[in-house]
Amino acid sequence: MQTQSNTLEKVHLMPRTLALEGATQSPEGAFAPEYDVCLQVQLPTSTSVSYEPSPGGFLGQGLHKRHGKPRSKGRSCKRSSGGRPGERGTPRPVTVDSSKARTSLDALKISIRQLKWKEFPFGRRLPCDIYWHGVSFHDNDIFSGQVNKFPGMTEMVRKITLSRAVRIMQNLFPEEYNFYPRSWILPDEFQLFLAQVRMVKDGDPSWKPTFIVKPDGGCQGDGIYLIKDPSDIRLSGTLQNRPAVVQEYICKPLLIDKLKFDIRLYVLLKSLDPLEIYIAKDGLSRFCTEPYQEPSPKNLHHIFMHLTNYSLNIHSGNFVHSDSASTGSKRTFSSILGRLSSKGIDIKKVWSDIISLVIKTVIALTPELKVFYQSDIPTGRPGPTCFQILGFDILLMKNLKPILLEVNANPSMRIEHEHELSPGVFENVPSLVDEEVKVAVIRDTLRLMDPLKKKRENPSQQLEKPVAGKEDSLDSELTSAPDGSTNPEAHLPSICLKQVFPKYAKQFNYLRLVDRMANLFIRFLGIKGTMKLGPTGFRTFIRNCKLSSSSLSMAAVDILYIDITRRWNSMTLDQRDSGMCLQAFVEAFFFLAQRKYKMLPLREQVASLIDLCEYHLSLLDEKRLVCGRSGLTGGRPPHNGTPQEPSSLAQPAGGNPQPRTGCANKLSHPRHALS
Repeated sequence: MQTQSNTLEKVHLMPRTLALEGATQSPEGAFAPEYDVCLQVQLPTSTSVSYEPSPGGFLGQGLHKRHGKPRSKGRSCKRSSGGRPGERGTPRPVTVDSSKARTSLDALKISIRQLKWKEFPFGRRLPCDIYWHGVSFHDNDIFSGQVNKFPGMTEMVRKITLSRAVRIMQNLFPEEYNFYPRSWILPDEFQLFLAQVRMVKDGDPSWKPTFIVKPDGGCQGDGIYLIKDPSDIRLSGTLQNRPAVVQEYICKPLLIDKLKFDIRLYVLLKSLDPLEIYIAKDGLSRFCTEPYQEPSPKNLHHIFMHLTNYSLNIHSGNFVHSDSASTGSKRTFSSILGRLSSKGIDIKKVWSDIISLVIKTVIALTPELKVFYQSDIPTGRPGPTCFQILGFDILLMKNLKPILLEVNANPSMRIEHEHELSPGVFENVPSLVDEEVKVAVIRDTLRLMDPLKKKRENPSQQLEKPVAGKEDSLDSELTSAPDGSTNPEAHLPSICLKQVFPKYAKQFNYLRLVDRMANLFIRFLGIKGTMKLGPTGFRTFIRNCKLSSSSLSMAAVDILYIDITRRWNSMTLDQRDSGMCLQAFVEAFFFLAQRKYKMLPLREQVASLIDLCEYHLSLLDEKRLVCGRSGLTGGRPPHNGTPQEPSSLAQPAGGNPQPRTGCANKLSHPRHALS
């Protein structure tokens, strides 16, 4: 990678297709235009004069209930331009509180400087537009603006919680979710693990698997080890207090220069409801530092051969720091794609599979995230809107199939590395590869979340046009102003985040069955701020959805609730609240679906029961609406008559929604390339 620098400006240019050592440059046009590598421009520190708006400029910043409509989750909030009186033509800069940014601070500062926004490194008494936290949503109390963390995300992407969420989807859609290795939770499922391994070996004596054990709360490779025999799992010691996940080890990874590597891709969850997902067009590839060999009893303990964690391999004597994007132990993902393209590999297919993996994983995570969200920021109460950058760690197999390793709620955004000057003496050295990728991700995340963008672009129309109920599409967000001088982003490169949802929603919405179950669960929680369903709420759910019958009495419903809730509570370390968690509710829902629709496959059973519940609840809501209108009109019928049922919930002649015996329109979709 060629780098040009001077005292005023530093520009990192990456060619469209990058070749690694020993590879030839691929022909122009090998990549689709939307995957061009981002141009990153680092501008000098801005010396422009800025002022702190008066308190009056922040009226309406809090998120309140407007016109009786509930506040959307994860949406950008609309505010006054905040300028001083008489300064309508000069909108104020976006304000960012970086006091909690921690290790991402350097990349954040560069991003804010490039955007010419206003940073508050020590916080601020007045509200800011954006709060950038390094670790958790709960770093401090925020009642307005936007914060770069979702409540519950750290808990959701822990290895056990992620494995359970994906397992639910694997039960419903086994072929769609085969990108995640078979997993067992320790110590709870140790006996199940032994039994299943023994059963597979009995059926195929030639099967000689390797397993990898990962502590639930571990990070940076801490506590990870490989085993060949299930009896080698270290059950003694801290396993009871520090549960773990054991997974099948991927023995045939794709190798570059005889080294195993993984991919760190950055994914922006811009909004939870409605769901909006963006993927960065470039990421990082982290390499092992010892040539790879398939696992054997002799090399199981060679961590520099089997584990790709940067925090481990940096301590290897073979680790290579490089300012080139295509060499060294940490490279850009685009450079890997360049090498694969030079060998004739279909890069669009690789990207399509990765996009599909990301969307499906987020769909698996969102149901419980919604429960966390309504607990921390109940509808109608003041609170911030949320967004978050996630780090997806992906391994490419030899056949180029992507495998999800894990998801990081707090991916490292450091743009320097430690260099050991002498034993025990280190200095921080800038990493151009990290800076090129991470600054672009943070900067363009801020651009997408910019709460004042529309007001700057349409200053004369703000008083005439009502607030839009739907976010502009990615294309309209990135449209430049006709006059480049009036566009504050004219000096910036094109945005490096690509929208993948709702862009491809039609291809993936059929997977969102658990999301619809979560909506039912939240409806019957009752008390705002709680995350567990009590026995009364569960009974109300059964009655309102008309699920009880002569074969399922309310006494049997109570027993079902007690049995499932007790077992799930015994498996969770968090005992603060009693009641049925979402995953326990999903298990109960599966049981009810299998009982009611015995002749159908599981996913069609579940989809049919969801349709039935939504149908009866829509009738109940309509009845309440009609009663409310009748009360307001003194008993007269409403002017427009009774609202019609949605066509998807139309009642057949038999009196109940028909079960999905075919479900061809919902459960089978053509697999188009996602480019």
